[in-house]
Amino acid sequence: MTRHHLLDGLRGYFLVFMLVNHIWFDGGNPVALVNHNQLAFVEDAQGFILISGLIVGLYYGRLYAAGRDEEAGKRLRARVWQLYLYSLAVFAAVVAMALLIPGARSGWESQLGSALGPALPAVLLLLHQPALMDILPQYMLYLAASPLLIRLTLAGKGGEVIAGSFALWAAVQFGLHLPLAASLEALAGSVIPDFALRGHFNPLAWQIVFVTGLVIGTLMAAERIDLRPWLAPDRTLLARVALYVVLAFMAWRLAFTFDLVPEDMAARFWSLHDRTEFSLIFLVNFAALAFLVTWLLSAGVEAASPAARWAGQALQRLFLLRFLRYLGGHSLQVYAYHVVLAYGIVLIDEAVRPVGALGKTGITVLAVASLALPAWLHGRVAVPASGRDKVRRAPAGSNRRATT
Repeated sequence: MTRHHLLDGLRGYFLVFMLVNHIWFDGGNPVALVNHNQLAFVEDAQGFILISGLIVGLYYGRLYAAGRDEEAGKRLRARVWQLYLYSLAVFAAVVAMALLIPGARSGWESQLGSALGPALPAVLLLLHQPALMDILPQYMLYLAASPLLIRLTLAGKGGEVIAGSFALWAAVQFGLHLPLAASLEALAGSVIPDFALRGHFNPLAWQIVFVTGLVIGTLMAAERIDLRPWLAPDRTLLARVALYVVLAFMAWRLAFTFDLVPEDMAARFWSLHDRTEFSLIFLVNFAALAFLVTWLLSAGVEAASPAARWAGQALQRLFLLRFLRYLGGHSLQVYAYHVVLAYGIVLIDEAVRPVGALGKTGITVLAVASLALPAWLHGRVAVPASGRDKVRRAPAGSNRRATT
């Protein structure tokens, strides 16, 4: 098992369940019930963003550590621009469908909001984000901040970076960002009538997930962190604590599912539950689950506990599935495709409603299988073209293999 394969498998896993959760059917999707979010207050976006931060730290941290600052900065800027173009392409595809397919615009009213009306300029500025199109804009912000964060981490200030990230997350929890949001809305509203910020993720809160991954990845790339004391098979204390936290949240999740929580307790719990602002419940549950899964993948297969060995082996087999690794290796293209696909399935549901449980299951399975299509196209078209370009630009006499 290589780190590269495992990270691709994790990204592929998150993409699959992202699609499953984003397929809307009238009356719900039975396949969505077979999901880790039925046992925890953890969804796919958290894992996807954490892995993205880790990969940015591993890749660009290595470049900065080698003194290749200019190259790293250029590549990061190019990546931000690429993500912006993909965001526009996804939105353009949805707009084209809305204009060409009868009933599409009304069928997507809740997903698009006023994106096809007065908010269109704000959409192009990434300030008004239609449903499912809000991960790439926040990722662009994180990439733009990455050069500074990586440099600070390599300068020995990784702890300060994490502390600052936590402080920013805490500021959002206390509402300190609201005056800034109001000022931005007022400023944009002076140009765009009836403007309102729209997005399902507050990037000032969710950044804590990305930044944590980035700092760890950067330190790993520079070989300035030794994770073995944390992830050794005989170091089980933190893993057991994480397990207890995960089980506690699982109990809460199931209690809500079966309506076992008294009303006053439920009100107190939900006051700490805000996915948009990545509130305390999401942070603690995800941190515990992320550490537990990491420990099981790294050390579980060699642990003394038979249950830990079985869980570690099962997770390795899952995340090393070829299909998941294939999707994860082309994650941007698969993500963009899944957004357009999810919008299209809304129209299918509208056209043939009611769709039975068997039909919903069949559509979902076919949709998941089709995620291989954009990965295949990207692998056949974009990747070989990139490789040919590198060969053309290689100096005469060079025998170094072109890489992507």
